[in-house]
Amino acid sequence: MALTALTPRRFGFRFNVVGMLGLAVILIWALVAIFAPLLTPYPIGDIVDFDYFGPMSAKFWLGTDYLGRDIFSRILMGARYTVGISLAAVCIACFVGVALGMIAAVIGGWFDSVLSRFLDALNSIPSKLFGLVVVAGVGSSIPVLIMTLAVIYTPGAYRFSRALSVNINTMDFITVARARGEGALYLIRSEILPNILGPVMADLGLRFVFIVLLLSGLSFLGLGVQPPNADWGALVRENIGGLPFGAPAVMFPSIAIASLTISVNLLIDNLPQKIRDRSN
Repeated sequence: MALTALTPRRFGFRFNVVGMLGLAVILIWALVAIFAPLLTPYPIGDIVDFDYFGPMSAKFWLGTDYLGRDIFSRILMGARYTVGISLAAVCIACFVGVALGMIAAVIGGWFDSVLSRFLDALNSIPSKLFGLVVVAGVGSSIPVLIMTLAVIYTPGAYRFSRALSVNINTMDFITVARARGEGALYLIRSEILPNILGPVMADLGLRFVFIVLLLSGLSFLGLGVQPPNADWGALVRENIGGLPFGAPAVMFPSIAIASLTISVNLLIDNLPQKIRDRSN
């Protein structure tokens, strides 16, 4: 039996072994984010060891940080902020961007031109610069981070969905639907969206990776999740002093970021097979 047939065909797609591994890692981090308060062996703010940047041990699985706090507990709780904020931001960005892209493709005319030029101008601002200015000016909080990240990546989602929708909008079945007197809402919901859903899901995964990296970058600069809470980027920043010593406190948050982003990419690499199977 071929490795690419591990998932039954009746579900409409197949994962290879690498894709299943990526999916497993993603699910593990998702479960950690949901149940983090129940999994942490120590309170994340408590100093539990007087040996700062302590090594891995039976008591502290991933060592301790620069204050003597358990880094394993802080990574588990940090998953809630990294995964939660990134997921909320990417869902908002893709929902708004895809909806506007389909509407612009169907309506066309001045609405399409004005909206496209506005979002192109917004997209021309460097993402890190935009995030730094907004967060530094308004202040760092979880709602501000979510909305800032969503605004940054909405134009890209709009351009992607609009390009797909414009191609679908020129096809014969759309012409037939218009001849039947169907309105724009029907065309978007029943004709265009089902035909662009696969590529849109792949794009959502890619933007999730970009948002995780941008959020980690903002946190590394001190503009992300604020103490005593911390996402993975903030954990790297606050323990950067342990890098010359090879402290686990600075290495394992970096490994957590890498494991999540690489796993999402491995899963996305499987999506073209899924799309091809759906089209059969």
